[in-house]
Amino acid sequence: MADRDFHVEPIDYASGVEDLRRVREVVFVQEQQVPLELEWDELDPQCRHVIARDRHGQPIGTGRLTPQRRIGRMAVLAAWRGRGVGDALLLALMQQARQLGWADVSLHAQVSAEGFYARHGFVPLGERFHEAGIEHQTMQRRFDGAVAIDDSRAAVAALTALLQQSRRSLFIYSRALDPGVLDATALLEGMRRFAQGRRGAVIQLLLQDADAPQRNLSPLLPLAQRLPSVFQFRQIQEPADMAYPSAYAVNDLGGYYFRPLGQRFEGEAEWDNPGKARHLRDVFQRFWERSRPCSEYRALGL
Repeated sequence: MADRDFHVEPIDYASGVEDLRRVREVVFVQEQQVPLELEWDELDPQCRHVIARDRHGQPIGTGRLTPQRRIGRMAVLAAWRGRGVGDALLLALMQQARQLGWADVSLHAQVSAEGFYARHGFVPLGERFHEAGIEHQTMQRRFDGAVAIDDSRAAVAALTALLQQSRRSLFIYSRALDPGVLDATALLEGMRRFAQGRRGAVIQLLLQDADAPQRNLSPLLPLAQRLPSVFQFRQIQEPADMAYPSAYAVNDLGGYYFRPLGQRFEGEAEWDNPGKARHLRDVFQRFWERSRPCSEYRALGL
């Protein structure tokens, strides 16, 4: 896994522990004040480790995969953050998990990093908790089949992943822009980045009720107004189409998040199921062609 400025490679714990220390003790012990005796544990010698190095071979990031199928000790030196090192480390660890034939991996994400892991298809499980004095969230990434979506936090994570893994297009069928999800700050920021960072990006949103988002001052509408070439809204008109009970989002690379009951967030998501995604896009397109453009959104005085 190479880059102009760094690369990621496996590293043997016994021979490479000093290089691991040069990253982990700076990030966790010095920066985050994790006690040294908690940073190093009995699992380390049993884990598969990866390390990121700069062009001179100096360590700049680490991560590990435990026998319990958990990713952990993800750390990047401050000067290298925001340059793709964390993404490369995580992808390398997920690739190792796949090669081992694992159906899924989990991790304990610091709450501040939930959005980062969500972009890679990790979904939150259970309640938040404290570990080494820092608030964490358990998250899971499945490799074989759909993952269950149980609440609004998981829904935001699923939609974040669909955005990240889209080529250019995302299609959303929603009753009324789903308050609690499509107004989440993290998702709005993800949509903004997607709209501004992908050439030819299009987000089509098909609604059953176009009035409610205006009444509720949905924060997605001002964003869409600023980027009208990307966001397209239509409203269902046909009575038979209004009876459709479900809701979903689907991208152009085989990912989807499907909710059997459109007024609820419970459902399933999958990142690589081209057949199911194609079916949902076909359903969406049929509804889209029979719907009316929401021209009133373009004139909002927001």
